[in-house]
Amino acid sequence: MLKVSIIGASGYSGAELAKLVAKHPAFTLAHCFVSEQSLDKHKFISDLYPEYSGLLDIELQPLNEQAFSLIEQSSDYVCLCTDHKVSVELAPVFLQMGKRVFDLSGGYRLSSNEDYENYYGFSHPHQDWLAQAQYGLAEWYGDAIKTAKLVAVAGCYPTAALNALKPLQQADLITEQPVIINAVSGVTGAGRKANVATHFCEVSLTPYGLFTHRHSPEIEKYLEHPVLFTPHLGNFKRGILETIYITLKENVTPNQVDAAYQVLADEPLIRLKGSQLPSIKAVENQPFVDIGWQQKGNQLIVVVAIDNLLKGAAGQALQCMNLAAGLEHYQGLGVSA
Repeated sequence: MLKVSIIGASGYSGAELAKLVAKHPAFTLAHCFVSEQSLDKHKFISDLYPEYSGLLDIELQPLNEQAFSLIEQSSDYVCLCTDHKVSVELAPVFLQMGKRVFDLSGGYRLSSNEDYENYYGFSHPHQDWLAQAQYGLAEWYGDAIKTAKLVAVAGCYPTAALNALKPLQQADLITEQPVIINAVSGVTGAGRKANVATHFCEVSLTPYGLFTHRHSPEIEKYLEHPVLFTPHLGNFKRGILETIYITLKENVTPNQVDAAYQVLADEPLIRLKGSQLPSIKAVENQPFVDIGWQQKGNQLIVVVAIDNLLKGAAGQALQCMNLAAGLEHYQGLGVSA
């Protein structure tokens, strides 16, 4: 049994990951931590999330000097469900201890310090680890994830976009024009911290981060193609739906598009819907990526849906942890091959 510690376990993604680890046949949930300043310290996760009563009656310990010693002595994997800047500082500490680190923030997803200054607003202090970090998109980088010391778990919006677009890009079906991605996420994607802008009574369908959202360079990096990405905040709890507009090369047929997606046909967590268009309802509280598409001439519209807290965060982190442990990536997610 591999022992797992979670930093930031009081947040939505952290609690979701704690639930998955607690139920996993090969992992043990060793410790859960929050910052020393957190009002949640010394509470049980089940105090914050009553639906986990009996499963996660585990104390949220403050991340202090004693906690670091505890992690060094009794953890194999460390999962960071923390703010980007916090993850950037914590990851090297645990890597120096010899732990395998799975970072659910954006702290190690991009390529350069310039990217972090432009899109995250801080200078990256650990560019050596930035160069070594492996992107954690399980269906596409499984072999590299298996041996990586530091895994930068893919972002939620990019998880949906990349799974929808990489088959087409790999088959060389897309023109050089930017792909247009119109995306909407539930409010859990904004985190658990109180904020009037994400207060449920205040939320209306609203675009944000035009041209500046940090997931734009992430998608472009791993797609190797320009995109125009516009996220929206929706007035629902969880889930992501993306409608993607693609100009295909001349004379690309529907059969070629269908054939391109067959690269994902045997993936247990990918559901290819063909002309049937996905919905958030179908993926809510599920670990799947649903992809549907329709074509008219050289115009292709692809619709993709995921649960932002599962496939977009905790579920994908668990996939990466499975791969690192030499297991099937979908183990512990309630599906079979």
